[in-house]
Amino acid sequence: MLSRGFLSLVDRLPLPSLAVQRVIAFAVILTQGGIAVTGAVVRVTASGLGCPTWPQCFPGSFVPVGHGEVAVLHQAVEFGNRLLTFVVVVAAALIVLAVTRARRRKEVLVYAWLMPLGTVVQAVIGGVTVLTGLLWWTVAVHLLASMAMVWVATVMYAKISEPDDGHVIAVIPAPLRWLTALSGVALAGVLIAGTLVTGAGPHAGDKSLDRVVPRLEVEIVTLVHLHSQLLVGYLALLVGLCFGLYAVGADRTVKVRLQVLLALVVAQALIGVVQFFTDVPAALVAFHVAGAGLCTAATAAVWAAGRTREHVPQPATARV
Repeated sequence: MLSRGFLSLVDRLPLPSLAVQRVIAFAVILTQGGIAVTGAVVRVTASGLGCPTWPQCFPGSFVPVGHGEVAVLHQAVEFGNRLLTFVVVVAAALIVLAVTRARRRKEVLVYAWLMPLGTVVQAVIGGVTVLTGLLWWTVAVHLLASMAMVWVATVMYAKISEPDDGHVIAVIPAPLRWLTALSGVALAGVLIAGTLVTGAGPHAGDKSLDRVVPRLEVEIVTLVHLHSQLLVGYLALLVGLCFGLYAVGADRTVKVRLQVLLALVVAQALIGVVQFFTDVPAALVAFHVAGAGLCTAATAAVWAAGRTREHVPQPATARV
């Protein structure tokens, strides 16, 4: 009964074109990645507890209030990040409405529904992060969940761009497809190691003298070496994949996407090197998180390009 009512409501909406669906899907990618960047800004400005409770900002108020122990700047930064959640929710809701109204195939609908569901999970993780006083591993899970949402949103964009009445074709050979998957696993390892570096690093998210933010008690240089070695392994896999794609004469779309990904990974590595030798300046942390989102989206785009759908032409009607 509920699904019938929802479909009846959706049917009253204008029929969205493929271009509109793609624009909304791209907005979903931007908002999912963007909120990770603003979260980094919250952390490096020590505004993580600018709103010390959740879902309210202060006990009895959903918005910032005058408080002698919490600076106005910290309140504004943290509350602004929370407000951005509504933009993420709107984008996620719009993509569900668009693909449902367009009667897209089940695969597309599943990916679309993962957006609002994932956003709710992210909001809960954010609440746990605040309520535990920015415990380092909750911050790590929060970032990793954002990167997972960026990956899913990018694959969703690719699925939306494909025709519904088509058949799946392999663009690259199976061994290279597996190598692409392995590069995704390597990226996950790099991201996890990166969150460990953050957990032991200088930007805890709060500098209040009466609150000590729990940190990861591991030598940060050791974690940086682990992070960088995993990055080298990830980059080596991508270089190997590049040689493989050119050897088999793969489709130009896949090769261009991989070239973009290689450039992003190299740029991300350079930012990391500068961070290490300049004692992790706050501004570069935000750029590094943005780079992580871009690398995640680009890796997902390469993965999605390895298998696509081709339109099946309708047979011509025989004349009598």
